[in-house]
Amino acid sequence: MSEATWSERLFGGFRKTSERLSENLTGVVGTAKLDDRTLDEVEDALILSDLGPSAAARIRNKLAEKRFGLSITERELKEAVAEEIAAILRPVAKPLEITAFPRPQVILVIGVNGSGKTTTIAKLAHLFQEEDYGVLLAAGDTFRAAAIGQLAVWADRIGVDIVRGPEGGDPASIVFDAVKQATDTGIDALVVDTAGRLQNKRELMDELAKIRRVLGRLNPEAPHDVVLVLDATNGQNALAQIDVFREVAGVTGLIMTKLDGTARGGVLVAAAEQYGLPIHAIGVGEKIDDLRPFDPDLVARVIAGVA
Repeated sequence: MSEATWSERLFGGFRKTSERLSENLTGVVGTAKLDDRTLDEVEDALILSDLGPSAAARIRNKLAEKRFGLSITERELKEAVAEEIAAILRPVAKPLEITAFPRPQVILVIGVNGSGKTTTIAKLAHLFQEEDYGVLLAAGDTFRAAAIGQLAVWADRIGVDIVRGPEGGDPASIVFDAVKQATDTGIDALVVDTAGRLQNKRELMDELAKIRRVLGRLNPEAPHDVVLVLDATNGQNALAQIDVFREVAGVTGLIMTKLDGTARGGVLVAAAEQYGLPIHAIGVGEKIDDLRPFDPDLVARVIAGVA
């Protein structure tokens, strides 16, 4: 997919978010100068657009610092907002790179059921394939037969091998077999699906701890990445998931899915401001190449509605 086409899809996917922000900003500017009242309205508009109170306050303060008392048009305001959003997002924009030595690089992918986790694993594997890396998948979410089957279908579709076991099997055993296979066959990246249930945090924590122990016997550096997949349609509730999974699994980075068609894409900014975790990639569709590395400047302009 060409970058221009991806940009168009990104603008299309974020349309509801940018429209929501535009609606909230409508009428804020019109009289003239950027004064306290106008800044209050801008801050409120950003909060209503799911950027969160902390990011909204930061953007408000930066606008006041740079433009207070100056005349500003609606277009100039959106440009200024886009620049401040980008300033929040740039430090966390970090593609997921395959750098581990010895190979494989072990990537645990976590997230609640329904977040798009399994599909994201396939898309991530496809991204690695495009960079000429060898990829192996491991179906570590043995709690749901549907998850194992779905991952197997995707593995077949993109042409990668998968290590799987029976429903209810031991995830750590599957991961052990997958690491051995990846090592023996010279695979660069092993991407592991994990259980997404949060009803019993202790059970999930114990399961992930067991996986880590098994990995540690094979490679003390593994897992090299623990990537949390978040559903953007959850808005601010996605932040609560970050809290839980950081405690349970030691999250090292984020991927945001389902940004197409949601008005809550601003939660990306809230997550960046509140946690500072790397955002590796974002997804704006169901197709295999609809996941792309996170471009902070482009996303900032899209959220602010600046073409």
